[in-house]
Amino acid sequence: MEVLAIFTIFIRQNKYIMKQILLAIVAVCLSFTALAQSNSSKATDNANDPKATYKLYPTQNLWTFLKLNTANGKIWQVQFSIKGSEYRYETVLNNIPCATGEKAKPGRFTLYPTENLWTFLMLDQIDGKVYQVQWAQDAENRGILLIE
Repeated sequence: MEVLAIFTIFIRQNKYIMKQILLAIVAVCLSFTALAQSNSSKATDNANDPKATYKLYPTQNLWTFLKLNTANGKIWQVQFSIKGSEYRYETVLNNIPCATGEKAKPGRFTLYPTENLWTFLMLDQIDGKVYQVQWAQDAENRGILLIE
């Protein structure tokens, strides 16, 4: 009983100190949250740069991105891994440019995900053409098709 009484007296006398410690902990947690948000916004800002020639687009697959040359429409499938280098690769989906010469301007092409895990749509923002982009683990199922 005496221990409980001593503890209660200690808490009452040190309420102010306990509040200060709690406020300090909350402040530290909030600063970490703000730092994390500022770092993620830098990555987003770079990805949204309309003048960027290359952009990475995430797929619904945790390990796969599509790399788009926004000037000419060439696309690569990029896979990363923590298992080892044999699981990391970059392979061509479309090696034939959809725009050449003076018509190839950064920001001309954009990818849009669809509800299908394996399919994106690529829009030519200058002439309005739309391409179906198929990515896959098997080479024979990769490529793009003009939607006419």
